[in-house]
Amino acid sequence: MDEIEVVVVRVFTDERGTNGNELGIVTSAPATAGREQEIAAALGFSETVFIDSLDTTAGLAAIRIFTPAAELPFAGHPSVGTAWWLAHERTPVGALVEKAGDVAVSVDLDRDSAAIDARAAWTPDFTWHALGTPAEVEALDAFAFTEGQHYAYAWIDEAEGRLRARMFAPAMGIVEDEATGAAAVALTAKLGRPLHILQGEGSEITTQPLDGGLVRVGGTVVYDRTIDATL
Repeated sequence: MDEIEVVVVRVFTDERGTNGNELGIVTSAPATAGREQEIAAALGFSETVFIDSLDTTAGLAAIRIFTPAAELPFAGHPSVGTAWWLAHERTPVGALVEKAGDVAVSVDLDRDSAAIDARAAWTPDFTWHALGTPAEVEALDAFAFTEGQHYAYAWIDEAEGRLRARMFAPAMGIVEDEATGAAAVALTAKLGRPLHILQGEGSEITTQPLDGGLVRVGGTVVYDRTIDATL
């Protein structure tokens, strides 16, 4: 049997460092090669990242991202969390090489924050549910969604761009996602304005449209724990 180390960070926490979406981070090794999907399913996080290569001279890290059910060409909270973790470990990079494209990153360790610049075209196809009130969003039954990727949202304060949101993705093996950076990117492009999103149990995501069709999405990241997993 082989043993691998899995670092767990929480991405898009609130300002106190609570809540946030757990992310498993694995440094690729011979023991993980060809078993990434199996490992991601066993770990059970909404996403697990495998760092395939790291070149601090070029400022690049190549990563692969897996949900319990599928590999993704791009995902927001794994990209933000990995960028923060690499900087935290004193191996910062300027971009993550993902299947969708090179994802520019920025990290502020003093604030425990990280952000990425992404394109809505990289994100999955979401079914949007624009509801009337935050209470309607909170009343949704996650198990009522049996296929596809669904994002429900309602304005907390439309003038300030503050939203309440939840995301359900049975197609990805995710009953409910605590915080979804890709959906935040797509919704920001759809609405054409900066957003501050309160998702899940209390995770917080901020976005900003940029020139050239890019969207910056970011938030707070904290280290949670390290798991020694046996394969």
